[in-house]
Amino acid sequence: MSAALPPSSREWHLVARPHGWPKAEDFALRETPVAAPGEGRVLVRNLYFSVDPYMRGRMNDVKSYVPPFRLDHPMDGGAVGEVIASNAAGFEVGDHVLHGLGWREYASVPAEHATKVDASLAPLSAYLGVLGMTGLTAYAGLFEVASFKEGDAVFVSGAAGAVGSQVGQMAKLKGASRVIGSAGSDEKARLLVEEYGFDAAFNYKDGPVAEQLRDAAPDGIDIYFDNVGGEHLEAAISSLNVHGRITVCGMIAQYNATEPPPGPRNLALVIAKRLRIQGMLVGDHTALQPQFVREVSGWLASGELKYRETFAEGIEHGVDAFLGLLRGENIGKMVVSLD
Repeated sequence: MSAALPPSSREWHLVARPHGWPKAEDFALRETPVAAPGEGRVLVRNLYFSVDPYMRGRMNDVKSYVPPFRLDHPMDGGAVGEVIASNAAGFEVGDHVLHGLGWREYASVPAEHATKVDASLAPLSAYLGVLGMTGLTAYAGLFEVASFKEGDAVFVSGAAGAVGSQVGQMAKLKGASRVIGSAGSDEKARLLVEEYGFDAAFNYKDGPVAEQLRDAAPDGIDIYFDNVGGEHLEAAISSLNVHGRITVCGMIAQYNATEPPPGPRNLALVIAKRLRIQGMLVGDHTALQPQFVREVSGWLASGELKYRETFAEGIEHGVDAFLGLLRGENIGKMVVSLD
């Protein structure tokens, strides 16, 4: 069962491995023919695809928790779209699905790697963010990895981004005593307090992070949710209370570094304060998915949980969106719209 198939699809290829900050010349937008889906596959017209900080690491040819992008092949990542041809039981033309073959206009997806999503519950783009991987990252990182409990004081770096903005709001909804966020502009810091309900927020470019954090959390913090690394991590170690917990989710401050960045100089405090530092990958927490969707969709329906998205329109702006994400130009989830 299928609609009329398009003759070709545009897709972004990585053509050179970036050294330091990626450049437009490291990527190429190429056209490939579109074929009917093989047995057990569906052909999807992508409506939205995600660009995420972790993708920068995949551009390096190093062994990691996810394979590197291959040169002169299409990149991949989260996407949501409409089935236009199906050769798989359980999928019909017109179904909306979430899958992992983004960075392209049309994708031939194995049925076992496609998940149906309901456009009546939330806008389709939300399944890439607040109801998708970034939302689950926030939920699992706060509640499972950091062992959040009512009354904890929480500090979030990169707090105006897709993950950080959800972490702070979820902590408030579950009874945090204080939530502090850092962001890269005065506008973002205001947004954290006025729209997302953080108790305090600061622009990390205004002065030393350690000083600004001490001013915002005079009684210390119990949890640090780290999206940034570097100076933020060192500052958080200084402000954490005894038995504090750190979830290390990302370190965007050093993704484009060409030399190894220095580690925190105050790691000895981990002993005195009996701190727990734990890295996280969202793929380890898929068992939380049903609980996450149930609780977060309820918060969305009631209006208690708010989210923002920054859209780049058109596949030709895919790389621009990714580079803008690395520069912090997004508020909330950065999404490329092909609709």
